[in-house]
Amino acid sequence: MATTPFSFRIDTDTKAKLEEWAVRENRSASSLAQLAIDEYLDQKAYKRECILQALDEAKKGVFISENAMDAWVDSWGTDNELPAPDPDIFPDKSAA
Repeated sequence: MATTPFSFRIDTDTKAKLEEWAVRENRSASSLAQLAIDEYLDQKAYKRECILQALDEAKKGVFISENAMDAWVDSWGTDNELPAPDPDIFPDKSAA
């Protein structure tokens, strides 16, 4: 992979930690910083994709009511633990 110079400022403690880990892993501090940035950006992209999928799902208008969720959660750890609830709120087709 081609690289390009990029500089930024970090606090002294973070730089010391980065250099310490670089020594432990027998790598350069810049390679560890590259890995950390890559992982951060991958996590941000994954989170965004999850949010977009959840929004698409929410647009369908099918939900589990608060009462059903509360009853399920309240049953956890009891002798009468309930199964996970099924959706009980559906879009009102007549309102469209």
